[in-house]
Amino acid sequence: MEILRTRLISASWLRAASTGAFQLKEPLNYRHGGRVQPHSGDGDSMREKVHEPASGRVICDFLCSGQQEIDLAVQSSKEAYKSWSRLSGSERGRILLEAARLIREQREDIAIVESINTGKPISESRADVDTAWQSVEYYAGIAGTLAGQHIQLSGGSFAYTRREPLGVCVGIGAWNYPFQIACWKSAPALACGNAMIFKPSPLTPLTAVMLAEIYTQAGAPNGLFNVVQGAVQTGNALCQHKDVAKVSFTGSVPTGIKIMETVAKSVKHITLELGGKSPLVIFSDCDLENAVKGAMLANFLSQGEVCSNGTRVFVQKDILSKFVEKVVAKTKAIKIGDPLLEDTQMGGLINRPHLDRVLSYVKQAKEQGAAVLCGGDLFVPDDPNLKDGYFMNPCVLGNCKDEMTCVKEEIFGPVMSVLEFDTEDEVIERANNTNLGLAAGVFTRDVTRAHRMAAALEAGTCFINNYNVSPVEIPFGGYKMSGSYQFRFSEKN
Repeated sequence: MEILRTRLISASWLRAASTGAFQLKEPLNYRHGGRVQPHSGDGDSMREKVHEPASGRVICDFLCSGQQEIDLAVQSSKEAYKSWSRLSGSERGRILLEAARLIREQREDIAIVESINTGKPISESRADVDTAWQSVEYYAGIAGTLAGQHIQLSGGSFAYTRREPLGVCVGIGAWNYPFQIACWKSAPALACGNAMIFKPSPLTPLTAVMLAEIYTQAGAPNGLFNVVQGAVQTGNALCQHKDVAKVSFTGSVPTGIKIMETVAKSVKHITLELGGKSPLVIFSDCDLENAVKGAMLANFLSQGEVCSNGTRVFVQKDILSKFVEKVVAKTKAIKIGDPLLEDTQMGGLINRPHLDRVLSYVKQAKEQGAAVLCGGDLFVPDDPNLKDGYFMNPCVLGNCKDEMTCVKEEIFGPVMSVLEFDTEDEVIERANNTNLGLAAGVFTRDVTRAHRMAAALEAGTCFINNYNVSPVEIPFGGYKMSGSYQFRFSEKN
């Protein structure tokens, strides 16, 4: 078995990268300190193609990992766990701090690959890398503080508790924030003394490998952070493996349910961060310009492919027309195109099937009585290199009703549904009328109302007078079917 210990993509190539020119023919599994092809004994493995959203071109492909490759990855991680878990928290923290430094150092390289693979603008990818290294740095600081308790008992006896790592953990990532999610899952796991096997989405396999290289370069033992590539079958095999102690998954509700059912059979620990259909409530006493800005961030960041997006925009009746006028004008002004250009504000959606699915929601909304106020159709850039990309014009839907499909289901694309409301009690009841509860937002100048709304809305996160900010110090999770853990916080500009 050949293990490649050279960088997946050279820095010199990346600095000259351009959309439509990226091509990679390298092994994308990372095991025991280097890149490898999946074990050749997995003869029934499928090959997955990876497309560039901006051009529609195939940029690479890979062989999905089967059972033998997963067994090798788990064995490698178990070996690393033995030495890593014996280190003090401070010793682990020093290695994580070095990893955070290397991520900062390679920020531009990682952001370029992230934009090529996801389609999001380079400005957003840089911000994603920043939140990633901040997470690694944050948990590096926590590692040395983890401690148990001393409990004094009668008669001079005492007891104590120990904070012990679980062992080999599995992280399964989503395609909208590949690098950020890999860091968010791995940093706390490694800080606590665990090892991790990470499976990226088959649509975005690249930057997790770059993270694995960074951990190795920072001094982590070989096998501490392994990457296995694959689709559904690979994920199932990881979740079922007898030597895996915990699974952390980010993705859709249906897939999360299946994973929960699978790991329950062996009573593994599990964390789920699933979908959302979040309400954004805009009261008439708000700062209207700030509310419009918040609605744009809540709907069109990363082409609208964000689980926490506030896509049900409830606007109080007496400011509805002014809000719609301003938000439509700003939406029409969004610059769509090449994600590697500095002035691009929106790139292509992740792939053709997803683009078609989002457009079908717009079509259905029209059939159910919604008004398309702008966008909702294909966008073809002038650049011939982008003519086959997965672009659409961002859409604002008016005249929306609670029973419409576009209001009830997660679209996961650049589609904003605007709804009218009269009173606070009314909008609370309507906002909570969903089986999801990942996030919510409130725009108002009334501080008392803001906190009252944050308490009443059934959501893991409630943003006040802003949206989609994610400081590393704050937990992130959902109510109801949005996840298996719940936290809430408020923020105010």
